[in-house]
Amino acid sequence: MNARVAVVTGAGSGLGRVIAEALLGAGYEVALAGRRREALEKTAAGSPSALVVPTDVADPASVAALFAAVREHWGRIDLLVNNAGTFGPSGTPDEVEVEDWLAAVGTNLTGSFLCAREAFALMRTQEPQGGRIVNNGSISAHVPRPGSAAYTATKHAITGLTRSLSLDGRPFGIACGQIDIGNAATDMTAGIATGARQADGSVRPEPTFDARHVADAVLYMAGLPLDANVQFLTITATTMPFIGRG
Repeated sequence: MNARVAVVTGAGSGLGRVIAEALLGAGYEVALAGRRREALEKTAAGSPSALVVPTDVADPASVAALFAAVREHWGRIDLLVNNAGTFGPSGTPDEVEVEDWLAAVGTNLTGSFLCAREAFALMRTQEPQGGRIVNNGSISAHVPRPGSAAYTATKHAITGLTRSLSLDGRPFGIACGQIDIGNAATDMTAGIATGARQADGSVRPEPTFDARHVADAVLYMAGLPLDANVQFLTITATTMPFIGRG
């Protein structure tokens, strides 16, 4: 049986790199998508199963080129991990520049839609039909941090996208689930461990957890047969301020 084919966005750093490396280690053929070729090549580490495709997920033409490369190289796609994202602008709504809001929406929400759109089109027409989409929603799909209107709004919207993809994918064997991650330790979240602003205005360090557990969770979601689906999975540092009042 041929190896399964995955596309991981934001694969040049952070969780995207960890997830992509785990998929490669599990025998997947993986298209690595991200803005910086050098970073993607570091993730690929010379693996013959990796395809480096520099991509701007907010650009429809760039996303179309990514999936055209996947189609040409492997002829199908079994898994899309919609991971690319940006924290975007920080501040109260009146302090957020409109251009920065639009940029965050472009990457986090429109980018996820564009990739899902291309993956969906290939999954419904390939033989055998079907595949799986896993969206990175974040804890911010549930609750905001102070000064995070753009990031939080886009992540709440990802939940709606996940639900719609799940429903629309049913006739074609396309499953869609969402992983909501809280405080996985990466370079991008290093500041949280030293001090993060809380709802009461204080700044306190927050616990983190090994990002490899996120990759293990994605592997579990991806490994299910298409007649089973993890709709929503939340994985956090056990004592992070999320459940209850802190």
